Amino acid sequence: VHLAQSGGGLVKSGGSLRLSCAGSGFTIGYYGMAWFRQVPGKEREGIACISSTQYYSDSVKGRFTISRDNVNNILYLQMNKLKPEDTAVYFCATTGRRDYGSCERREFDYWGQGSQVTVSS
Repeated sequence: VHLAQSGGGLVKSGGSLRLSCAGSGFTIGYYGMAWFRQVPGKEREGIACISSTQYYSDSVKGRFTISRDNVNNILYLQMNKLKPEDTAVYFCATTGRRDYGSCERREFDYWGQGSQVTVSS
């Protein structure tokens, strides 16, 4: 199982970015997948999870969308209406099994390398 992230960068408040996470060694469409983010000194936060259901944290609900391209084996996070408080390192992850119990770090065993997202005011 390997996850390779791309995307991220610097954007102004109110702007949009899309993160990508290409999977290899497994099929993204069959496994529980997620996006997390982390800022220095804080816990890694699960913001969007997907399997047969979807979950969004209150902090991103209505602005971010998690999706899967099952043909190309890619997980996406579309981020709209970005705010300075969205600034963080973002990680994709998989449970390595069909579902996820909860959108929490302890459920996920495989991680991407991380992508910095910086939102300027």
